[in-house]
Amino acid sequence: MTRDPIADLRRIAFLLERANEATHRVRAFRTAANTLAALPSGELAERVRDRTLRELAGVGDVTARCVVESLAGEEPVYLRRLLATEGVDLDAEATALRTALRGDCHTHSDWSDGGSPIEEMALAAVELGHEYLVLTDHSPRLKVARGLTASRLRQQLDHVAQLNAALPEGFRILTGIEVDILADGSLDQEEELLARLDVVVGSVHSGLGDDRAKMTRRMLTAIANPHLDILGHCTGRMVSSRPAGVTGPGDRGHRARTRAESDFDADAVFAACAAHDTAVEINSRPERQDPPKRLIRRALEAGCRFAINTDAHAPGQLDWQRFGCERAARCGVPADRVINTWTADDLLTWAHR
Repeated sequence: MTRDPIADLRRIAFLLERANEATHRVRAFRTAANTLAALPSGELAERVRDRTLRELAGVGDVTARCVVESLAGEEPVYLRRLLATEGVDLDAEATALRTALRGDCHTHSDWSDGGSPIEEMALAAVELGHEYLVLTDHSPRLKVARGLTASRLRQQLDHVAQLNAALPEGFRILTGIEVDILADGSLDQEEELLARLDVVVGSVHSGLGDDRAKMTRRMLTAIANPHLDILGHCTGRMVSSRPAGVTGPGDRGHRARTRAESDFDADAVFAACAAHDTAVEINSRPERQDPPKRLIRRALEAGCRFAINTDAHAPGQLDWQRFGCERAARCGVPADRVINTWTADDLLTWAHR
């Protein structure tokens, strides 16, 4: 049986990201995979035969051993152990909700603070069975996350158009942004560009300790903006330290430890979301779990739609939707209230309403 050692290395990296393992482990396997992918045809087999794999920059003892095992037609021991220690299965309700999801509306690439190119994120989404991936890199005011200026965002739009022409039929990258909600409630990007994007996620990243009245006004102003489609991680809380797997240059932007929820009038904010048909994000990141379940229930009672998103910064994190589905299912959120159970065309029709 033949195996692809580069695919095995990338699969290991994916599983490490999904399991929230240390960043340096993820980087070791992705770096080795990229190094080997750049070799001329036949050189990999020659190096294995001559035992010179370790002479390549970015290939260590563990990754070299995986390559040797894979080229011999064996499942690498490292990969086998990861597969044998995967997490527990979802319960029936969460599984049904996860199965209903067609895409992810909040993801990042190495254009801002993500750790992987857009292409890698898209191909990982294809492997997970997604029909679309909304690319939502940060806006310019979030400098710690290398937020995209208007000029860089225009370049990204052109790049995405080229990628879509080469991706498998039936899958597409949708354009988007995670735009900062500024202190006055305005959105941190040019109106013309916001109008061009397929999906706009708006999140508060600064002034998270503002008093209740100020934060409520700020959020209500943003929700009333016709360009805003999804209210991202609405409380801004962090329930644990940042996860591993974020390997991009903006990694330092994700080093927050625990952080309390922002204080705002949840009833007023969710009523506005329902009135303006702005979806409330159920953020699936393990360190966020935002909003907490009590607020998911209040948003549901208010008549809000939801988006179960990963906020992924690496390919393996795209499989974190299961965490959001578990929390949504426990709060009784039905699939027909979740916008990313829709087809891409239906999602676009709603977003461009």
